[in-house]
Amino acid sequence: MASLAETSTTNRSSSARGAAPARAGGELGLERRLVDAKGLADGLPDLLVEASRVAQTVIAGWHGRRRAGQGETFWQFRPFIDGEPAARVDWRRSARDDHLFVREREWEAAHTLWLTADLSASMVYRSKLSQTTKRDRALVLLLALAEVAARAGERVGLVGLSRPVASRNAAERLAATLALEAAEVEGRTALPEPNDVRRFSDVVAIGDLLDPLPATVAWVEMLARRGVQGTLVQVLDPVEETFPFDGRTEFRDPETGARIVAGRAETWAEAYRTALAAHREALSNLCRRVGWSLVVHHTDRPASEVMIAIHARLAGAATRAGT
Repeated sequence: MASLAETSTTNRSSSARGAAPARAGGELGLERRLVDAKGLADGLPDLLVEASRVAQTVIAGWHGRRRAGQGETFWQFRPFIDGEPAARVDWRRSARDDHLFVREREWEAAHTLWLTADLSASMVYRSKLSQTTKRDRALVLLLALAEVAARAGERVGLVGLSRPVASRNAAERLAATLALEAAEVEGRTALPEPNDVRRFSDVVAIGDLLDPLPATVAWVEMLARRGVQGTLVQVLDPVEETFPFDGRTEFRDPETGARIVAGRAETWAEAYRTALAAHREALSNLCRRVGWSLVVHHTDRPASEVMIAIHARLAGAATRAGT
């Protein structure tokens, strides 16, 4: 993942003494990827437990994303609209009022929710202000979303990794896929090729979203042209929002090993915050233009908070799709 600015999305070190820059490729790069992949696979069982706990805290308010369509299950009555076929009128209900009413049925086709999380090296970051890395929080959100969606009868899949499944244990199956494909996940781009994602699906992409904008714009616009609804979830460590550094500070890109030293880091703070705000505004404008949503989450906040926000966006997308 490329950094937002030369000072962003990097790890802080009090000194560069004795630290050799990591090579982006070659034997050392491969070894680090394998170590990171093993850490990802080993940590998934605990993250799955946490995801289940988060899902339980929000599932009571997680209403199904119903919309009008073909089916046999009654949903609601609505006023008849001039120009509609008269066969749609529910005469029994209309006889009780001065207006004509139409009986709407619930759309019964299983909805598909596609999930993806940026699990690259830059996501393995945690400051002292947070108790979890960005990567672990992204995984917890992905697995919790899978669990609640599966309980609502939806199909769930991993973009670029697995086909959607309709199963009560969808979260466990997705976790197993991530564990088996850990090395591949570590090496892929933040936004994988969405070859299997089709119209009327929803996509939730979770990451710090600090990659260069053109790549994100191209990915989102490609899906939007297919008729896919989506939500981007930006997960940041609190220090990435506030840039609280001062004095001599070294920043290192965890993916390329590139290093930069600020003699007085506090003098960079205003420019960094301005760049971050401009980047986020561009993401927001992109989502607004294509009918998607942007949700921002900081890792020092409870995962349940952002889960509720994501559900509100998904429910809104389902309503728009049914109109």
